[in-house]
Amino acid sequence: MASKLVAPHGGKGLVCALLEGDALAAELEKAKGMKQVEISDRAKGDLIMMGIGGFSPLTGFMTKADWKGVCENFTMADGTFWPVPITLDVDASEGIKAGDEIALVKDGETFATMSVTETFAMSDDDKKWECEKVFMGEGEESVDGNFWKIAPEDHPGVIMVQNQKDTNIAGPVKVLSQGEYPKEYPGVYLTPAETRAMFDERGWANVAALQLRNPMHRSHEFLAKIAVEVCDGVLIHSLIGNLKPGDIPAPVRVKAIDILIENYFVKENVINSGYPLDMRYAGPREGLLHATFRQNYGVNNMLIGRDHAGVGDFYGLFEAQDIFDRIPQTGDDSKDLLCKPMKIDWTFYCSECDGMASLRTCPHDKGSRVILSGTKLRKALSEGAEIVDHFGRDEVLDHLKAYYATLTEKVEVKMQGAASGDDM
Repeated sequence: MASKLVAPHGGKGLVCALLEGDALAAELEKAKGMKQVEISDRAKGDLIMMGIGGFSPLTGFMTKADWKGVCENFTMADGTFWPVPITLDVDASEGIKAGDEIALVKDGETFATMSVTETFAMSDDDKKWECEKVFMGEGEESVDGNFWKIAPEDHPGVIMVQNQKDTNIAGPVKVLSQGEYPKEYPGVYLTPAETRAMFDERGWANVAALQLRNPMHRSHEFLAKIAVEVCDGVLIHSLIGNLKPGDIPAPVRVKAIDILIENYFVKENVINSGYPLDMRYAGPREGLLHATFRQNYGVNNMLIGRDHAGVGDFYGLFEAQDIFDRIPQTGDDSKDLLCKPMKIDWTFYCSECDGMASLRTCPHDKGSRVILSGTKLRKALSEGAEIVDHFGRDEVLDHLKAYYATLTEKVEVKMQGAASGDDM
């Protein structure tokens, strides 16, 4: 029976650059004779996603024309929608030029080979322009639209771009490793082909995804259950890539989700999985990226909360929802984003309602509401402070407290997310 799931992004099916078997062995041997180029954690995650088809239809790192089109118009040079640049930076002193074949390595492991088709310089002005386009909010609360008046040195996404090296290189890749993820997260780290097979086996056609990088609290649980009510099932999809200091490690967060599913969900309607990317902290644009690669996993509905992938108070509370209304639509399914947002209002526990609610359903004043935030939860746990009633399920909180009890030093948690901003 043909799958009823949404097609992968880009109209070419799942585009997977990962080699296997004899082809993998031959390319690994060939890579030994290539120039070795050390890559960042971010590039490692990008390569793995290209390998498994998570970044379909990308076959490699973006050209200058792609980079410019994505930053300026949300589209690559061929008109295909893409919201955030996927680029690879190197030092000009490496001497890499078009026509070179290089090996991309991280901590002694060869993750890919690359056929370089183009190199282009990235000046400080180029990096500034990229930051303005990718990280700028456009809502009413975006400081009058002047990006550089709001201390961008505190914006982690800006810091990453400004710290990039002075040259970008483009070209197709052959991916040779999925890193530690298959071994460290068996049954949780799933490729797009695997999630699609699971959805098909369960008869799902209408699937929602919940993005997480924090432990799942009551607000997340509420969002997932809203989606369960209107979709065939929900993919709870956690970031298991590189984190910033103070974040709770992925194995601890994954176990917390398992506890919730075991006790508070109909298991047949939810899947707990993880993906191997680093956060880019791109706010609304990152919400679009989350929807784009979730389409490749077989998801056609992306849960978008009030400050999805937000940073501090940088973005307006619903900019990550509003941006979906501003992206280009060509009418060509092979080029447009087909994964749509499920726009959920501000959610909280209300003592007067005696349950979870949102601004659309709760008429009571703020004093009755428990605002839920992964950042606040981490801070309370790290300081041994009392956790507000109805913040999370007791079983989950006991699990998290046990983790913090194992730490030999007090974890410093920077209050970097406005309520749910760094939860999703």
